[in-house]
Amino acid sequence: MPSFRLLFLLIGAALFGFLLWSTDLGSALGYIGDLGWGLLPVLTIYVGAFAVDTLSWQLVLGPARLDWSWFAELWKIRLVGMAVNQVTPVVGLAGEPLKAMLLKRRLGIGYREGGASLFVAKTANLVALVVFLTGGVLLALAGGRLPPDYRVAVAVGLGVLVVGIGAVFAAQRLRAASRLGGLVGRARWGRRLVHLLESLEAFDDHLVEAYTTQRRRFLLATLLTLVNWALGAVELYAILRFMGEPVSLAYAWSLQSVVELVRAATFFIPASLGAQEGILVLMLAPLSGGASLGLAVALIKRFRELLWIGAGLATGWIAFPAASDRAA
Repeated sequence: MPSFRLLFLLIGAALFGFLLWSTDLGSALGYIGDLGWGLLPVLTIYVGAFAVDTLSWQLVLGPARLDWSWFAELWKIRLVGMAVNQVTPVVGLAGEPLKAMLLKRRLGIGYREGGASLFVAKTANLVALVVFLTGGVLLALAGGRLPPDYRVAVAVGLGVLVVGIGAVFAAQRLRAASRLGGLVGRARWGRRLVHLLESLEAFDDHLVEAYTTQRRRFLLATLLTLVNWALGAVELYAILRFMGEPVSLAYAWSLQSVVELVRAATFFIPASLGAQEGILVLMLAPLSGGASLGLAVALIKRFRELLWIGAGLATGWIAFPAASDRAA
């Protein structure tokens, strides 16, 4: 897995390098200069989105109290997990076990409950993403903002994503892990896995509880993650406005939805390096008449990501030193 990730990272870096080489960097830096102090409200929007997403996780974390102290602790845990996800070569999942470990160590939440909350929070996030992408892609198609050659690919990509997320939700709701464990348990060699099978069943219990008895919390968490995705469009809207190329919120929504769809499709490339930059250049070229605006927006987004990763690693080093050593 790490070797494949390294290969895709090199491919993404090559594409990113090509965009830098083929674009008027002076013009792109000019757009970034126009942003100026507008970077502060842009970063503030992202902080708000991160806070909303943290609150959505707090809602589906069964034992969690809805108070500031728990929110602050979950904020730090999520920040550290996000940073580890970004810098490790394991398809954006390496930070999830670390989150579960920190939940156990810092808040006394068992691995089953903590792990189940991560699954449920991710499911809420994906369901909200489908809603956000569907609306944005429809706007992009209706507004003619996609080149004809890309329209079918985007529509098919969205369809595949919807089916995949639906399958993930159905597997959790129908207790697929327990059913599979039951089949394994009937085999002679499966009897040796009794403890593991019991753990799977208990894990499924937590998932089903989140979607039944805690349904209101799950729906509210999904709504909050939808707000999080919407704030991504607001961030893009603000960046373009401060750069002197204002667009409507509908335009920003359609553009951000296509960017997120490309990121989802290129999950195997660390941070979708090169792919995110490419789609921004492609989508924003008609607005500015060249590639400079798209590259400038992409660079601002990368700067924000690097800033946030740095904050996450620093938080892990300062607040959770033992966990940082273990992750390293």
